[in-house]
Amino acid sequence: MQMAKISSALYEYQKKKRLFYVSILTSPTTGGVTASFGMLGDIIIAEPDAYIAFAGKRVIEQTLNTTIPEGSQVAEYLFQKGLFDSIVPRNPLKGVLSELFQLHAFFPL
Repeated sequence: MQMAKISSALYEYQKKKRLFYVSILTSPTTGGVTASFGMLGDIIIAEPDAYIAFAGKRVIEQTLNTTIPEGSQVAEYLFQKGLFDSIVPRNPLKGVLSELFQLHAFFPL
């Protein structure tokens, strides 16, 4: 029920109030965060080598009865698959966010 409440509140924030939402995925980002507000940002940023998954490797392998590739839940692999917009290390993150917010102020949603 919490995921539905969070997603609904975020919908109000983004669509009705027309505000900008940047999601930053750090390691580990798993479970409900991945299933809800972590993936609903206008821009989604991950840190390098972050572990991002809905469920752990063992749980997926037991559920699907198959082996998943090593590294398939790491930010770089998921970026190649289009899961998020950018990979930004923590040191330059402040500058990147500043540029994104300035760009958003220039081109509002």
